[in-house]
Amino acid sequence: MRSELAGPNPRVAIVMLSAIGDAVHVLPIANALRRAAPGMKLTWVIQPVPYKLVHNHPAVDDFIIFPRRRGLKGIGGFLEARGELRRRPFDVVIGLQVYFKAGLLTSFAKAPLKLGFDRRRARDLNWLFTNEQVPPHENQHVQDQYFEFLDYLGVDHDPPEWGIVISEEERDKQRRFFERIEKPVCSVVVGTSKPRKDWPPERYARLLEAIENDFGFQTVIVGGPSAGERTAAAKVMELTRAKPMNEGGDDLRRLVYLVDGSDILVSPDTGPLHISRALETPVVGIYGFTNPKRTGPYRKYVDLVVDGYARYLGEEYPVTMEYRPDGMDRVTVEMAVEKFQLAVNDYL
Repeated sequence: MRSELAGPNPRVAIVMLSAIGDAVHVLPIANALRRAAPGMKLTWVIQPVPYKLVHNHPAVDDFIIFPRRRGLKGIGGFLEARGELRRRPFDVVIGLQVYFKAGLLTSFAKAPLKLGFDRRRARDLNWLFTNEQVPPHENQHVQDQYFEFLDYLGVDHDPPEWGIVISEEERDKQRRFFERIEKPVCSVVVGTSKPRKDWPPERYARLLEAIENDFGFQTVIVGGPSAGERTAAAKVMELTRAKPMNEGGDDLRRLVYLVDGSDILVSPDTGPLHISRALETPVVGIYGFTNPKRTGPYRKYVDLVVDGYARYLGEEYPVTMEYRPDGMDRVTVEMAVEKFQLAVNDYL
């Protein structure tokens, strides 16, 4: 293990501001660091929405919440974060994000070791804000990409542990929600904040009918509060003859306990899919636009991925960051039903 982490109480900062899925991928990093150095003081620089997911995680001691603001108001957020970071000297800063905003925040921190990605992967000249970089590596799953930092630091990360915490109050709400449903539950994410990842609403409508009529499940629509997600949910409700419960909204903690209490989740490549993997709720992933080898469920439920990214059955494609805009159109209802059947047979 690197000398910067070998002291009795090393001070470590993780800079990762971004989306829910990325926050899920950070949790095994935090847990591995905690196992390696139990006395560590671990701080996470994060944005408000993913903070709601991880705010009570036992591996993290402190958070610096960076507000997501635009224009002149955004300057105030940088000044606040700079003040917070400069009041906290660190031994190691781990820059997991490659955008300029995250790099600038990394530059504010005081630490002898600021570790980032190699030049090829560090966009926006992000490598300028770090003084050491992990070695270049071929594309791989995002989770493994983050594990490169632990390999560089000499920290063991196997097996990966997420440890999303659900409070007793949330458990009570979860029990009250599910006790009124006398069937197995399939939660379904029908929209994302990035429309190119979305599957057509009419296909979700047919899939919900199959899940209810052929498999005897109660379907529950879950997801976030964006206008696109709300519109998608309303359209699916309008088109389907199934009777899903529409439980989408802006309560991320509620989403967590609904996913945790479900028997199966169906989701495109978005945050709830990765939450489901972390909670070990079987997840049928609907992929086409993004590469499931890079952003699919990590090491488990890979067999449940509905693969529209492949241009033809059995295509062997590498792990790349290439987007395939026509991929979601290749996913048929029959393909999704086949994977749902597999989930029922092998995981329930």
